[in-house]
Amino acid sequence: MKLVENTYKKIATIDHILQYFHDDMTIMVGGFGGVGSPPSLLQGLLESEVKDINVICNDAGFPDIGIGRMVRNERVKSLVTSHIGSNPFAGKLMTEGKLDVEFSPQGTLAERIRAGGMGLGGVLVDVGLDSIVENGKEKVTVKGKQFLIEEALTAEVSIIFAKKADPFGNLVFDKSARNMNPHMATAGEITIVEAEEIVPLGSLNPEEIITPGVFVNYIIQSEGVNWKWAWE
Repeated sequence: MKLVENTYKKIATIDHILQYFHDDMTIMVGGFGGVGSPPSLLQGLLESEVKDINVICNDAGFPDIGIGRMVRNERVKSLVTSHIGSNPFAGKLMTEGKLDVEFSPQGTLAERIRAGGMGLGGVLVDVGLDSIVENGKEKVTVKGKQFLIEEALTAEVSIIFAKKADPFGNLVFDKSARNMNPHMATAGEITIVEAEEIVPLGSLNPEEIITPGVFVNYIIQSEGVNWKWAWE
């Protein structure tokens, strides 16, 4: 096995990256039902004293999977997400007024994150017109058709998961575990990737790289999934 040199000083430890987290911050968390979520980073966050976090994620995970543990332990103040149905704690906390939830259709959510990463102000959608969804949102007319403006999303920190990373932060994802991770990598002021495997420079096939390392600030070695999957 080749030695992986920390050429760009991006390979770090959990203890080092925890300095970037604080109360009442906004973070993006990759994953879909926990698949593609960064387990070691989430565990480190859970064990820290950080609370009242504003989270942007695809879903609320399961009670013991993905971001679900943070939600269950009432460390999350608000969620921007596409659904919470797989985590009953999220629904309970929302009903009790302890968790603020903004629902965004999955495709719209992905586009809002992508727009944030590209420096755009938002995206135009027709989903939700003439319904409660349009309350408080601006409308525009383009070529005679009306659209809602969905604001772009960004975060102070994005935490994502990749199958492989090199020392520069070039990332390869594993099939559907890619999900929103590449979009979130571009939309965080600081992007921290948890990699299943850190490989030497030059080891990755350029055709397989989805996220260029220019978007990645830090890389940590994953300790592996520390939960039991819902289907097991």
